Amino acid sequence: MADLTLTKPHYRSARFLPGLLLTGLMAAAALTLGRQHFFATLGLSGLTLAIVTGMLLGNTLYPYLHSVCDSGVLLAKQRLLRLGIILYGFRLTFQQIAGVGISGIVIDALTLSSTFLLACWLGRRWLGLDRESCWLIGAGSSICGAAAVLATEPVVKAQAAKVAVAIATVVLFGTLAIFIWPLLWPLAQQLFPALSMTQFGIYTGSTVHEVAQVVAAGHAIGPEAENAAVIAKMLRVMMLAPFLLLLSAWIQRQSPHSSTQRSAVPFPWFALMFIAVALFNSFHLLPAGWIALINQLDTLLLAMAMAALGLTTRLSAIKQAGMRPLLLGLMLFIWLLLGGGAINLLVHHFMP
Repeated sequence: MADLTLTKPHYRSARFLPGLLLTGLMAAAALTLGRQHFFATLGLSGLTLAIVTGMLLGNTLYPYLHSVCDSGVLLAKQRLLRLGIILYGFRLTFQQIAGVGISGIVIDALTLSSTFLLACWLGRRWLGLDRESCWLIGAGSSICGAAAVLATEPVVKAQAAKVAVAIATVVLFGTLAIFIWPLLWPLAQQLFPALSMTQFGIYTGSTVHEVAQVVAAGHAIGPEAENAAVIAKMLRVMMLAPFLLLLSAWIQRQSPHSSTQRSAVPFPWFALMFIAVALFNSFHLLPAGWIALINQLDTLLLAMAMAALGLTTRLSAIKQAGMRPLLLGLMLFIWLLLGGGAINLLVHHFMP
């Protein structure tokens, strides 16, 4: 009996290994591809490639492996995701806020809130989408693309297919932005001669979806625009945690008053830990080498979560969702292009 007792924890741990090994190998392959020049110039990060690879395997080979790998894959999709979001705070410092000034904070806040509220209104009233899809697509479009979708999923408890559709939507239109935003810079110079490259960089960082896409678009415009774009984008990323807290509180208020229903909405403790990590990182207490290692580990964890999400997604469910999620993504893309530009111009006019 003693031997059996000792083997139980080992057995429970061992059942996660096949799925974790599978998602780890997929994540490593995707991150390697993401560093290749072809994918890097397209702004397709390793995280994006991880979910694409996961969806390909999930709809071909994985059905034959799911009985062995499901435990580890679900662990990667849930627990490793939360850990990855927490560790993402080591990429940020509160000092970065000073880089874009009060006007940059106002621009990001207005762009984020208007885009998310527009997603809820257009998605529900015009397109008849379910609220989870609206929230996921709205979060991805207004904050930081696929990472925001993944971080919002535990709060809204959306199905894997809806998460995959939302990620596909923000990746598609974010990739288009890489090519469109640099073309807008010469036009903006003609229409608004007083507009600086730094201000256009803030516009880029406050409106383009993914961090990798912001870097690609800003780099195509110029070094000054790239630096401003990355800082503005990082500020948007920092707004992810308060956004999740507000969304969680709103869901709690909208739920019935029964204790059963209230307990169904989890409090996003990982969002608070994300803020705490960013605050700790602001004091620069850890050596740069340690931070680099933590960021590499964080990227691997997020890529494993993306791969796991892809493995558990069925294309039939995405096909069933139809064109409405893409239409919502397109509408938000147009709003970010035009409405985001108007917000930037107005704020820079009144808060130079």
